[in-house]
This record gives sequence, structure tokens and C-alpha cells, in this order.
Amino acid sequence: MASLKDIRKRIDSVKRTQKTTSAMKMVSAAKLRRSENAIREATPYANKLKSVVSSLSTRFDGKDQDTGFGLLFRNTGGKRTGVILITSDRGLCGGFNSNLSKALARQLGDEEVECADFVILGRKGNDFFKRTSHNILANHTGTSPEKQLVLVRDIVSEFTSRFEAGELDQVILAYNHYVSVIAQVPVIEQLLPITPPETEIADERDIIFEPSPQDILETLLKKYVQNQVYVSWLDTIAGEHAARMTSMDAATKNAGEMIEKLQLHY
Repeated sequence: MASLKDIRKRIDSVKRTQKTTSAMKMVSAAKLRRSENAIREATPYANKLKSVVSSLSTRFDGKDQDTGFGLLFRNTGGKRTGVILITSDRGLCGGFNSNLSKALARQLGDEEVECADFVILGRKGNDFFKRTSHNILANHTGTSPEKQLVLVRDIVSEFTSRFEAGELDQVILAYNHYVSVIAQVPVIEQLLPITPPETEIADERDIIFEPSPQDILETLLKKYVQNQVYVSWLDTIAGEHAARMTSMDAATKNAGEMIEKLQLHY
């Protein structure tokens, strides 16, 4: 049976842990609020871009290979795959990263993709897939907010160029969608070839395109893909902070319950 001195030491140890988890919860809550603000600021542009691309894409079927953007709509049915995976750098956020990585691995397995080309944002995704047969082209960690957009442009430019050159048949984007503080949903979606977004389109008689719709769409397509990746990254960051806040809240409560039990023995 533990002595009173041992129990006292255990109580003090758990209290220190409780203070740490409580502090981490508050830090995550503050970061979550900033992330939510970033998403709100990015949403109007994303929605408008989506609406314009949707309106313009209805004018083309993507089959004309001479348009300059037809390749973006092509579907070869091949298995040469590029992947942009967005995870966090740090842990202590439950199954936030592992659930997404496992879901992505299952999908690639179901599609019989044995060696995809990965660009991974976040350390945790790299930790998972470096043990597989897939090819990790780059792993970006510790990216500051002011450098995120530039990095996204570079990544999308590389994958888009390879896709247009016929080196890849598809590019997949995998990230966690922030629904609420208690819900973050793994999302795995096709980034290329582009599937025209479905939105409510305004009466086209009221829309005047200058220069031509083709020229505008050709310019906007890459911006649309870039924006998809950028907003998904913001989404994942918010989800990470929410998941960590929830995990630290649970850890703080568990520590409190343990302290109560130890105090009864003491």
C-alpha cells in the first residue's frame, strides 16, 4: 500500500499536469478564434471565385484540347496520382491526424494506387506516410501565416504543370474540415481534373465578360485550385486547434477526477 508521502507526491504531480493541460487548452482556444477569423475573411473571395468559375465552366465542355484549359477537365482514368496532404505539425489533438491519414491510405489502396507523389503540409502526415511505398516529394513544416499563400502557389503550380504535361492522371487534396469545436471531418477530394463547382448561377444575360469567357476561365482556373488548397489549409489549422482544445479539456477534467480520488486515499 502506498504511503501518505507517496500519495502526496502523486497529487502534486497530477496537479502540475493539470495546470499544463489547462494552459494548453486556453492557448488553443485563443488560436482557434484567430483561425476562425481567418476563415471568415477568406470565405467571401472563395465563394465569389467559385461562383464565377461555375458560371464560366457551363460555357465549355472541356473536350476541346486546343482551348488551353481543356486538359484541366480531362479524365484519363489512369492511376498516376499526386497528393496534397494537410496535417498538423504537433500532436496532442486526439485522432485528428491519424484518422485523416488512415482514410487517405485506405482510399489509395482501394484505387490500387501503389506509389503516389506526395507533398505534405505538416509533420504528422509525413510521419505516417514515410513508412509506406509512396513517394514524398516534399514535407513543409512550421510555415508562418504570411508564407502560406506563396507556398500554396508553388505547390499548385508544380502539380498543375505536371498534370497538364500528362505526367499525372489525378491530384488529390486531403485535409480536415472544421465543422465545430467537437467535430472535424476528414475530407479527401479530387483537385485535378477540375470538377466545375455547383453553385446558383445568376442570369447570364446580366453578365458581361471582358475579355472573353475563355480567357477569363483560363486565368481563373489555377487561382481557383490555389484557393481550394489555401482555404483547406486554414480549415485544417482551425480544426487542429479545436481538436487540441477538446483533448486538453478532457485531460484537465480527468486530472481533476484523479486528484479527488487520491485526496480521498490521503
